[in-house]
Amino acid sequence: MKTSAPASAEAQNLFDIRKLVLEGEGQHLEFKRKAAHPEKIVREFIAFANTDGGTLLVGVDDDGSIPGLKYPEEEIHVITTALQQTCRPLLVYQESVLPISENRSVIRYDISPSEKLHFQILDKTRETFVRVQDMSIKASAEMQEIIRRSKKKRDVRFVFGDAEKNLMSYLEQNPQITLPQYIKFSGLNRFRASRKLILLVLANVLKITASEKGDLYSRV
Repeated sequence: MKTSAPASAEAQNLFDIRKLVLEGEGQHLEFKRKAAHPEKIVREFIAFANTDGGTLLVGVDDDGSIPGLKYPEEEIHVITTALQQTCRPLLVYQESVLPISENRSVIRYDISPSEKLHFQILDKTRETFVRVQDMSIKASAEMQEIIRRSKKKRDVRFVFGDAEKNLMSYLEQNPQITLPQYIKFSGLNRFRASRKLILLVLANVLKITASEKGDLYSRV
């Protein structure tokens, strides 16, 4: 016979979750009401693992209300299956079921930053994601290479020539630049412009910020 957690434990769980929810969704926190769209939850896992890690709460609405889940085991099964089928390589996470009342619970997933770059494979497409504020954004080819090489923690060597100097001068007058803007500004082809931006980010001269309209490069 299954027994519920003591009322004091349920009250403490609800208090702790409310305290966390008050922080709002952001770089390290995401809410999901249910696992109705498991592919979206997999994206959140991947984005957290590829970036700084984070916590995902299932049973919490976007508005911060906490309805909880009546059958958390079913939600866990759906999420676990989706991760096993569509996430490569498999990632490591911690899972906790937190009772908040006699028949309601919240599932907490804690995802650590990974030493690998993770992808979601759906319908033969292979995509990866990064976390930016409260969004999980599809990573560009440049972002993927930067993440992959950053995780290897190797020294970066490059020549700081005229193209790099001109770029830094541009960024003294402008807060940021995109790859298409840099191609137009520098006269370089896409491959060479991309390589230069990637090396400057890896050398910690520039920083890259993913956005839904494309990556933004700015001075560190």
